[in-house]
Amino acid sequence: MARQQQDVDELFEIKNYFYIGNYQQCINEAQKLRKPSTPEVATQRDAFTYRSYMAQNKFLVVLDEIHGASSPDIQPLKLLAEYLSGKVKKDTVVSQIDQQILANAGNDALILTAATVYVNEGNLEAAYKALHASENLEAYAFIIDILLKLDRVDLAKKKLKEMQDKDDDATLTQLAQAWVNVAIGGDKLQDAYYIYQEMVDKYGSTPLLLNGQAVTFIGQGKYEEAEAALQEALDKDANYPDTLVNLITLQRHMGKGPEIANRYLSQLKDANPEHPYIKDLKHKENEFQRICQQYTPTVVAIPS
Repeated sequence: MARQQQDVDELFEIKNYFYIGNYQQCINEAQKLRKPSTPEVATQRDAFTYRSYMAQNKFLVVLDEIHGASSPDIQPLKLLAEYLSGKVKKDTVVSQIDQQILANAGNDALILTAATVYVNEGNLEAAYKALHASENLEAYAFIIDILLKLDRVDLAKKKLKEMQDKDDDATLTQLAQAWVNVAIGGDKLQDAYYIYQEMVDKYGSTPLLLNGQAVTFIGQGKYEEAEAALQEALDKDANYPDTLVNLITLQRHMGKGPEIANRYLSQLKDANPEHPYIKDLKHKENEFQRICQQYTPTVVAIPS
């Protein structure tokens, strides 16, 4: 009986709600866990709580509550809050993370914070190197995400196999399987849809899960189903970046006029001006202007 009690994961619901993107429910479940069995469990509970607040763009709670006396396993999250909120210059935060990751590479919170910041900075190589110092399942999932961004589906499949060997039934492993299936495409798109649907059935729909389903629909040319999933996601969170990006993409697939897509684009610029989609769009616009200027015909005056 004592062995069974030890095997119970007190953070199971907290972690699952965080991973599927139901951040408020994650916070609610964390508040219910008033008497954790160990200080380590309490620290992990607080970490998921603070990360959920940041996912909701509520940075002040993290900035106010984490201080010098806080656990070393939580302190890196204050750096992340400073970076994401813009309260501290981003270059300053990146410099601090560079120094800390060299001195303390075994801190999972620091590793995940560093990887998040590096990815936001567009430095996927640094993020990849930082994550390899951790055996945490979340670090494995993060590595798979990076590999898919680099179009290295072959390496992502190998890392997924390592995740499955560690914990095949974990929510993160199932999500990573769905990401890889989407990247492979073809018949695997339907398999990815079933993974997302199973999670919706278990835990309820979230913008993250609905966007996952929408991507599988778009890949199969099921544009009406994708639109329905994205509209539901929009109802849950009108400013969720992935929903807006996928809606912009979907409007073009459906051959609709540019007005609606431009509206979603304006909304994304307003809600998340630093989003990679916006940065990439600005870069392409600047390149287009540069090329146009380069090839503008020169008017030569003809002597009379």
